[in-house]
Amino acid sequence: MVFRWNELPPSPDASDTTPSHHWMHYTDVPVLDVEKYGDSKTGRGNWDIVHAIPYCIGVLRGEIAVDNPRKITKAIAVILLAHYLGDIHQPLHVGAEYFNEAGEPIDPDRGAPGLGDEGGNALSLVQNATAERKRHYYHSFHAYWDLDTVRNLTIGTPDEVPKEERENVYAPAKEKVIADFVANEPKNWRTPGDPKTWAEQWANEILPIAREAHTRMRFEHVHREEKDGRVFAKGEAHEIGTGYLDWSTAVVGDELHKAGWRLAELLQKVL
Repeated sequence: MVFRWNELPPSPDASDTTPSHHWMHYTDVPVLDVEKYGDSKTGRGNWDIVHAIPYCIGVLRGEIAVDNPRKITKAIAVILLAHYLGDIHQPLHVGAEYFNEAGEPIDPDRGAPGLGDEGGNALSLVQNATAERKRHYYHSFHAYWDLDTVRNLTIGTPDEVPKEERENVYAPAKEKVIADFVANEPKNWRTPGDPKTWAEQWANEILPIAREAHTRMRFEHVHREEKDGRVFAKGEAHEIGTGYLDWSTAVVGDELHKAGWRLAELLQKVL
């Protein structure tokens, strides 16, 4: 994978005709008036996750040559699908907030283009204190969903474990979560139609959750920022009330559960 990344570096243009690994693991659909992935264009690209999943399916089915522009072989396609199915079930890998110059949330498909929060990567997350926990300040709203919720699901705390303790703490906890996922069939996990249509269906399914992930927040100090040729909205996301950790952890548990079963069915059908 590193070789392919170095040999075929990311394109800076999401609409480039050549597939780019940089864009393939997310899409930034505006969440303010969220409807469906196919309803507009902002935040989507030729090689976002909704396009990357069926591309890998095409490789596995033999419909796309393994000597394709991204050199995605069948083995690499399986690796990527395992990664992508986790990503497309993470709300902030599908939905993003957009802001005007005054730092107010807007719908860029119904007016000015606005500034995106890069899937929450450009927002710091502040969670309110509870009787059990002190006030938490996270560097990245996106990273909170990628890391802290998963830690809370597996080991019962969103905090990082000291390096020397990780294996002893995480290994049995992960095995328990996996055993629970395998033993219990998740609700509403089956997806109808051809597997090539599933990615868009999954994106549509997660978008309302991505919306709620943002509506449970109050945005402060949002401003325009430029870095490495990118222009985006930088600021803070403050939890409204309490309970975000419990809600988001439950979401992650449900979505990972479905993602595992869906990956298994996808590989069975395609291979």
